[in-house]
Amino acid sequence: MDDSQIHKTIEELVAEEHRLWQDEQAGGNLDEDKRRLEQIKVTLDQCWDLLHQRRALRSVGGDPDGAQVRDENVVENYWQ
Repeated sequence: MDDSQIHKTIEELVAEEHRLWQDEQAGGNLDEDKRRLEQIKVTLDQCWDLLHQRRALRSVGGDPDGAQVRDENVVENYWQ
């Protein structure tokens, strides 16, 4: 997956996330929607991490295609 594909995925996930938040504000957020919001959060974190890895590899002359999607346990436990 190249940078543009990752950005496209991020944009699609953010749009879905906003739609689910709007549903919640309208009083219609079911447990299923909450689970989906959590999945979106994790996937967005993985996408951003993948972009950061690709940029880091590129900055040191490495192959950005060597970046790998990290497990959710890794990306969800970063110190911020």
